[in-house]
Amino acid sequence: MTRRWTPSPTLRASAAVHGAALLGTLAVPSAWPWAVGALVANHAVLVAGGLWPSSHLLGPNLTRLPEAAVRRREIALTIDDGPDPAVTPRVLDLLDTANARASFFCIGRIAEQHPALCREIVQRGHRVENHGFAHSNAFSLFGPGRMRRDIARAQAVLGDITGQAPRFFRATAGLRNPFLDPVLHGLGLQLATWTRRAYDTRTGDPDRVFHRLADRLGPGDIVLLHDGHAARTPAGEPVILAVLPRLLQTLAERQLHPVTLNQALS
Repeated sequence: MTRRWTPSPTLRASAAVHGAALLGTLAVPSAWPWAVGALVANHAVLVAGGLWPSSHLLGPNLTRLPEAAVRRREIALTIDDGPDPAVTPRVLDLLDTANARASFFCIGRIAEQHPALCREIVQRGHRVENHGFAHSNAFSLFGPGRMRRDIARAQAVLGDITGQAPRFFRATAGLRNPFLDPVLHGLGLQLATWTRRAYDTRTGDPDRVFHRLADRLGPGDIVLLHDGHAARTPAGEPVILAVLPRLLQTLAERQLHPVTLNQALS
């Protein structure tokens, strides 16, 4: 049987605050300003947890690989917002050259347009994971029904295309709300964010992007790059293509092994 969803301590505390505010106001109506203040503070904590991608306040969140993977000197390359027919095949070639594996968080509606490319990702030894269907900038404002429909639609599309059901989910920009954890639990997915990001959808300077990722990079880190929506270098090249060869060389020099999230947790 599927394990029942258990709310995080923060969500349990939030429910308790709401209950106490209601009962307190009923018992002592003049205390309503204190109740309102408590609710405002509570919601501020929930919003902060949703705006902080690495937060564990709203539920489990994979931000680093487990200790067994650290001992094996593994890191996870995760690549978001594709597949992009102009960029993803070149990324795959670079990964092949380095014998590296990566997890591609693909957008469902884009995967529908390029199913052969999604299949190629898997055929070349990588994993396709769930980045939602619409990749809406308003994802963190979705209610539970709309959120579930979006994620479930992407799960069905990606699973049908690749023959492998995604195991991990990543929200648009990592932003979420308290509804996400029970939705993911019901769909059998695990939230995964990152340890290191380079803002490579906005920064086209390859040196800056490289150093944001490589400085203090070590075993257990989850690295975020983008093959879709990638910023362009001054020469007009997607920045991931300028950075990835140098990053892969650095990983080899540090004896770090790029694996998929699935491999790291298996």
